[in-house]
Amino acid sequence: MATAPVEDQRRLLEVQALDTRLQQLAHQRSHHPALATLAELDQRLRDLHGSLVDSRTAVADLERDVTKAERDVEQVRQRAARDQQKLDAGALGAKDATAVVSELESLARRQNVLEEAELELMERLEAHQEALSKVEAAHGELVAAQEKAAAERDAAFAEIDGAAQQVAAERAAAVDGLDAALVTLYDRLRAQLGSGAAALNGNRCEGCRLELNPGDLAAAKNAAPEQVVRCEECGRILVRAAAA
Repeated sequence: MATAPVEDQRRLLEVQALDTRLQQLAHQRSHHPALATLAELDQRLRDLHGSLVDSRTAVADLERDVTKAERDVEQVRQRAARDQQKLDAGALGAKDATAVVSELESLARRQNVLEEAELELMERLEAHQEALSKVEAAHGELVAAQEKAAAERDAAFAEIDGAAQQVAAERAAAVDGLDAALVTLYDRLRAQLGSGAAALNGNRCEGCRLELNPGDLAAAKNAAPEQVVRCEECGRILVRAAAA
């Protein structure tokens, strides 16, 4: 059975308390409410992204269509204006004048069709622009909420990390000078079990919260103070009253 100075065994409980505090801080960091909020906001932003892209694409396409429609209408108007100028000048013969008048009538019908199509496109564009405005507003609200949650997370992390650094420094001081073999055993058990040492309180191990059977309890209490005793139930190092 391994041995270690009684005082070193006692100090293991201080080290364990600090390690427990470090575990608590790590848990607080990994389970901070801001992380869940950010995850939810990230998902909502991903869900909204497709709608945002589709809406922006629809608006861009309609803007292009409206521009083309306006250009088509303007071309017809210019052609009609040129024809009208020819008639107004009075320099055309009867046959040419008749042809120009016929073309003006055709251009007028064409202009009406194009203007109706242009008006329909403009109405559709207005509706899509309104929809896009709502989607962008919703997106902006989510981004603002995301930035707020990220700021809360960063502030919390800074506080937790500062506390963890302080506890880690205290832990290093508590371990300093302890029996090397004892610390090695403790660290190995802590890695396996989550904690490496526990007090023997009466007949109960405070690590696993179980009562030792009479035989194991007697063996633990009768062992020499320098002997490193482990709980038969959970395997942790038992710090006995004699080592306290």
